[in-house]
Amino acid sequence: MSSRAKGSLAGKVAIVTGAGRGIGRAVALRLAREGALLSLWDQRAEGVAETCAAIEAAGGRALACVGDASSAVEIARNARQTREALGPVAVLVNNAGIVGFEKFLSISEAQWDRMLSVNLKGPFLCTQEILPDMLTAGWGRIINISSSSVQTGGATMSHYVAAKNGLVGLTRALAVELAPTGVTVNNIPPGFIDTPMLRESPIDIEDFAKTTPMKRAGSPDDIAGAVAWLASEEAGYVTGQTISVNGGRFLT
Repeated sequence: MSSRAKGSLAGKVAIVTGAGRGIGRAVALRLAREGALLSLWDQRAEGVAETCAAIEAAGGRALACVGDASSAVEIARNARQTREALGPVAVLVNNAGIVGFEKFLSISEAQWDRMLSVNLKGPFLCTQEILPDMLTAGWGRIINISSSSVQTGGATMSHYVAAKNGLVGLTRALAVELAPTGVTVNNIPPGFIDTPMLRESPIDIEDFAKTTPMKRAGSPDDIAGAVAWLASEEAGYVTGQTISVNGGRFLT
């Protein structure tokens, strides 16, 4: 038996949105090592193909789906492709997102709408599309990637923080609603993780790292480890929770 078949998620189908790079790629690779069959969603065709190839090179099975995770039409298309190729979905990781830096009075209505569309409406649409699979099976894991900025605030990020805070609220409300069904819903707010998105932001990573308790940035693999646990049988009595992975930057 292969190591993949022995994993804690052996044979379960998992969707990871935003799987073309950074945290999404790390999560996909980790879930594949746990035995999951991966459906990888991203707008970046090249990036998601690279993630898919890495999983298959390690002996796993993956499907690359290109599309906008905030479009109901494209979500439905990717979900259909996933079910046809891999089967019903047991794990959904809502990771796709965008970031923006703008003083509050300079944020346009279009910028506000786009931020909420991708970072809040997108997870709502993906979850609504996939949840019936989980309810039918009586087992499911929904893991939302939020942001530590919800916990600390963020100057020039009010539209981003508002959207991610909405995702935390959605997590909690849905967790209570689904608690009797066998489906858990949790969120992870990454704290200062060294990703391509972080490197594209107006932040000096090395200088900021010195202000954190561990004096270093985290790795996408740190988030992937938390996702793998939340997706496992061992976390079956954990729902509605915020699992902070931030090197001590914010304490709960």
